[in-house]
Amino acid sequence: MFEKIYILWLRQLKRYWRSKPRVIGSLGQPLLFLLALGYGMGAVFQQAGKGDYLDFLAPGIIGMSIIFTAIFSGIEIIWDRQFGFLKEVLVAPMSRLEIMIGHTLGGATVAFLQGVVVLLLSIAVGFGPIGWIEIFPALGIMFLTALLFAGFGVAVASRLNDMQGFQLIMNFLIMPLFFLSGALFPLEGAPKMLLAIAAIDPLSYGVDALRGLLTGSYYYGLPLDIAALAGAASLAVAAGSYLFSKIQI
Repeated sequence: MFEKIYILWLRQLKRYWRSKPRVIGSLGQPLLFLLALGYGMGAVFQQAGKGDYLDFLAPGIIGMSIIFTAIFSGIEIIWDRQFGFLKEVLVAPMSRLEIMIGHTLGGATVAFLQGVVVLLLSIAVGFGPIGWIEIFPALGIMFLTALLFAGFGVAVASRLNDMQGFQLIMNFLIMPLFFLSGALFPLEGAPKMLLAIAAIDPLSYGVDALRGLLTGSYYYGLPLDIAALAGAASLAVAAGSYLFSKIQI
């Protein structure tokens, strides 16, 4: 079982990193956010007594990079279905659960590595973590966040037949998840309606855990962040496994 999952996981990685324009393009938006917002809004943030905005922003941008890459890894299921490769995989001597796990782990690993690159870019442009030891548990949070949204991407892709529909639905979901997670603004003092929405947004807990580990500033607290991420990831992977098992070719 593990050998089959490893083969599918490795295929996901090779497919992504062979596409150099895609890799370079996926780094452009996080870098733009870091430079344009991190420095452009820095003076306003400091005047409000909130400290360095780049330090506040960087964990949110890392989360943004992870969620975009992880969710859009699901589009490869639709791509494989349209070009007949998925049919070949499904008739291979492996269960659909193994196929789904391999695909999800591959997408999560790619998203995790993307987040690591954005973390390094953040440090290069001026972000300063409170300590280097804290980076290691932060990496665990990054992978858990990637696993959550990779599973979610697989679940949605399993119910769709065209890439255009997937892109429309994902853009409709990703932007609210990102903008309402507290990635760009502090949740302290936010309107109650916004706080209620952020509380059901799983990315809020990933960003809060990263921000707490890297800068020492929590809103929910690390135990709640981990519990919420783990629970949401379990639900997403379970939903993805069920929907992928029902996929029609």
